[in-house]
Amino acid sequence: MGGSGKKNGFEKDNNPVEISGKMFHQIREVSEITGVKAHVLRYWETEFSRLRPEKASTGQRIYRDKDLRLIRRIKTLLYDEKFTIAGAKRRLAGELRPDKSQIDLKLGLRENQLLNTILKVKRDLQNLMQMLNRP
Repeated sequence: MGGSGKKNGFEKDNNPVEISGKMFHQIREVSEITGVKAHVLRYWETEFSRLRPEKASTGQRIYRDKDLRLIRRIKTLLYDEKFTIAGAKRRLAGELRPDKSQIDLKLGLRENQLLNTILKVKRDLQNLMQMLNRP
């Protein structure tokens, strides 16, 4: 593609997204800020459920700063880290999901007691099944 500095509709830039003081951005502005062409942004909206900019009464897409951060993350996954669309979706979903240790810490005393009781009942049922299956 010559010396234009573009590849597949993206600017070759490694600069972080500079979020302006504005609350909303039009697709043209988002394209300039992120280096992602407008038609690619529209395509990503069909592929990534988290990327859903609001629409103004005129039908124009209105992006917030959180959308800009997500677009930068998607761009990094696809073009820098070489993920496929499906892989990028999985990675983004994993980034949202808390890991098990975080869930365990959020359980209160009562929930832990219930969990321990359930685990004990499960062990007892497994033992009972083994006894019933003996000749």
